[in-house]
Amino acid sequence: MSHVLKFPPEPFGTVLGHAPGGVAIYSSHYASVDEAQYPDRDAYRSVLDGIYMGHKWQCVEFARRWLYLNCGYVFDDVPMAYDIFGLRHVVHVADGRRLPLQSFGNGSQRPPEPGCMLVWEEGGEFEVTGHVAIVTAVLPDRIQVAEQNVEHSRLPPGQQWSRELPLRRTARGGHFIDAAYPDTRVLGWVIQTDDARHAHRHRAVQSGLAELNSRFAPREGQHARPWLDTREPAQAAFVRAMGGHRLTQHEPVAEQYRYFRLSEYTQAQLRRATNELHLMFMHATEVVLEDDALLERFRIPRSLWPRLRKSWTQRRGQMISGRFDFCVSERGIKVFEYNADSASCHMEAGLVQGVWARHFGVTEGEDPGALLGAALIDAWRRSAVEGVLHIMQDNELEETYHAEYMQAAAVAAGIPCRVIRGVSGLSWNAAGDIVDPHGTPIRSVWKTWAWETALDQIRAECEHDDSQPALHTRASSGAAPRLVDVLLRPEVMVYEPFWTLIPSNKAILPVLWQMYPEHPWLLHAQFELTDYLQQHGYVSKPIAGRCGFNISLVDRHDTVLNETAGRFDEQDQIFQELWRLPDIDGYRTQVCTFSVGGRYAGSCVRVDPSLIITTDSDIMPLRVVGDADL
Repeated sequence: MSHVLKFPPEPFGTVLGHAPGGVAIYSSHYASVDEAQYPDRDAYRSVLDGIYMGHKWQCVEFARRWLYLNCGYVFDDVPMAYDIFGLRHVVHVADGRRLPLQSFGNGSQRPPEPGCMLVWEEGGEFEVTGHVAIVTAVLPDRIQVAEQNVEHSRLPPGQQWSRELPLRRTARGGHFIDAAYPDTRVLGWVIQTDDARHAHRHRAVQSGLAELNSRFAPREGQHARPWLDTREPAQAAFVRAMGGHRLTQHEPVAEQYRYFRLSEYTQAQLRRATNELHLMFMHATEVVLEDDALLERFRIPRSLWPRLRKSWTQRRGQMISGRFDFCVSERGIKVFEYNADSASCHMEAGLVQGVWARHFGVTEGEDPGALLGAALIDAWRRSAVEGVLHIMQDNELEETYHAEYMQAAAVAAGIPCRVIRGVSGLSWNAAGDIVDPHGTPIRSVWKTWAWETALDQIRAECEHDDSQPALHTRASSGAAPRLVDVLLRPEVMVYEPFWTLIPSNKAILPVLWQMYPEHPWLLHAQFELTDYLQQHGYVSKPIAGRCGFNISLVDRHDTVLNETAGRFDEQDQIFQELWRLPDIDGYRTQVCTFSVGGRYAGSCVRVDPSLIITTDSDIMPLRVVGDADL
C-alpha cells in the first residue's frame, strides 16, 4: 500500500526542518528532481567533511549524518536499511575506535531512547529496503522520530520530529512500537551501548531448513507423453534443443521424475540475499568506475573507459535481468558470482519447470519461477525502448529458445521485436545506419552474446590500451557490419547496458570482499593467492570467464579437486574461498536466483555430477515447500 501524503510534497532537496542538533531534514521527492542539478549518480552522493553519508536524501543518509553530527561516529555502509539492525559496531571518526552497537527487538524490556535508530523490516510502505529513523523523544504513550524519505512536507516551526508512533507496554514489561503503515513491521531499535542485557539474539536456523533434498513425482508414464506446447515458438525451440519433451538429459528414465525441494525459510533468505546483493554489486560497480587502479584490474581497453562510465551515468537503472549463482547448504548461503550480462536459464525457471510440475502431477509447495515471466514483462514496459527491439543471437538451439522467451516478454509489454541470428544479414544504408535484412535501422538491441565477445574483437585490433576501437561506420568502409559495430554505436541502446561488464567480471568479487568483509552472503576473495586461501582451500577463476570454463578447485591440502578447460586460460585470475556445492542424491546442486529490475523474481537449480557447474549442466525442477514439510 503506497503512503498518501498529508500535504503537497516539497521539491527534492528542500529543507523540511531540523532534527535535534540542527541536522537538516531534506525532501526526497524524487519525482520533482531537477535533472540539470542532478545530471548523474555522482550528484546524488551526500558527502560531509569528506565522509560519505549516503544517497541523497534517503533514510540511511539521514541516520548516518545525524549520528556523525551529534555523536561523532558513523556506521558501516549497508545495502539495505534493515541491515542496520544487524550491525555490531560504529566507528568513532576522530580516532577510529570501534564502539559497540546493540539491537533490541520490538517488544524488548529495554526501551528505546533518544538518539537510537529505529529500524523497519522490508515490506509494504518500505518494500525491498526497509527503513530507519532516529528516535528524538520517548514519551509515556508514544515516541517521536526524525527521518527522511517518508513525508516530503515542511515541519511546523520549531518541531524537531517528523512523525509520532504509538508506544505501549506489554504485560511482561516490554516496549512495543506500532509500525504505523499496513504491511510494515518494526524490527526494533539500535543503541550504542556496552550493555547487552535484553539485546536481540539472531535466531539459529533449525537444522535442515537450509538444506535441499529431492523427491520423485508419481511414475505414471508421464515422461512418454508430450507436455510442452510446440505451437508456441519458445517451447518448440526448447523441445528441439533438448531432443524431446524433457527438462534433463540424465538417464535412466526415472530421472525425468526427480525434482528438488527448498524450504520457505531458505527461499525467503534467497529473496533477501538477491535484493541485497544486487545493491552491493551496484555499489561496488560505482567504486570501481571511480578508481582507475581498480578499473585496470578488469582488463577492459582504456579506450572504452569513457563509454563505460557514460553508460553507468546514463543507464544505471536500465538493467533488465541478471542471475545470481548460490551455494545453499547447512553451512549457510553463499554467492559465487553475479551474471549481470546476458544471463541464461530464464525460460527453464520461468516457464518449463512450472509446466513440468503440472504435467507430472507435482502439487506440493510452490513453483519459485511462477512470477518471473510477469516480472520480465513489467521490466520491458519500464524500459526506454522505442520502435523495434532487435533480439540478437547466435544460431544455436539454446540461444534460440532463450531469445524466443525474452521476445515473448517484450512483445507482451507492447514492444515490437525482430530476431536476428548472427550478423551476416546486416548491412549499411545510405545514411550510415546498420540495418536488418528488412532495411530497418537498429536502434535497440537485446542480445544473448556477452559483452566480452564484442571486447574480444576490439582487443584483437587494438595494439595498445589507449588505442581507439576500430569501429566501422558506413558501407564505404568496405567492411560488413560486425557485432562490435552494432553494440558500440552511440545511437544503439543495448540490453544489458555496457556497464554490466563490471558486475559480471569476477574481478568484482575481491572488491566486494574489501568493501563488505565477513558479509554473510559473500565468500573471501582476493586478487592474489593468500595464505588464508591456501589454508582453507580456494577456487581460481578467470576474471571474464563464462560457462564454468578454466576453473580450478584446490583444497587446503593443495589437492586439485576438479578443473575445467576452455578458452579463458590466458586471462587474469581471481581467487575465491572454496565452498563446495552440496551433494544431493548424487548431484552437486547450485541454486540460481533471478534479479529483474534489481529485485528478486524467481529461482531454479542447476545440477552436475562434478563440483563445477558448466554450460552443459542440467536444470531440474525446483519446488518451495513449507518448513514443516521439508
